[in-house]
Amino acid sequence: MIILIDNKSGEPIYNQIYAQIRRQIISGELKENELLPSIRGLAKDLRISFLTTKRAYDELEKDGFIYTVQGKGCYVAPKNVELIREENLKKIEEHIEQIAQLSALGGISKAEVMEMINFGWEDKDGRNENG
Repeated sequence: MIILIDNKSGEPIYNQIYAQIRRQIISGELKENELLPSIRGLAKDLRISFLTTKRAYDELEKDGFIYTVQGKGCYVAPKNVELIREENLKKIEEHIEQIAQLSALGGISKAEVMEMINFGWEDKDGRNENG
């Protein structure tokens, strides 16, 4: 597991850890039931406070990405398909809001935006409407 801390980003360190582990879990880089580094071990490796690492792990557990076995450590939770779906829906909604704002500013119609989406979808599927 690779975690990179950017001290210049302005984002809290615990949040950087949370986001990177979450991304690795969702992408499958970290597998279900895989043992994560200990809280103290990760804090030592990253040269940060134990409490900062603990907060990131607590948030990951609260959100269902990891689970703790007393005396053994923290593990990647089995993927919650519904949780991942909700995460993706949230991202799509954010992008749609940005698209709506950009199209309004640029005088681009809803029909033109839909045509662009359809084109992108066809390109992703490797086919077009005619074939």
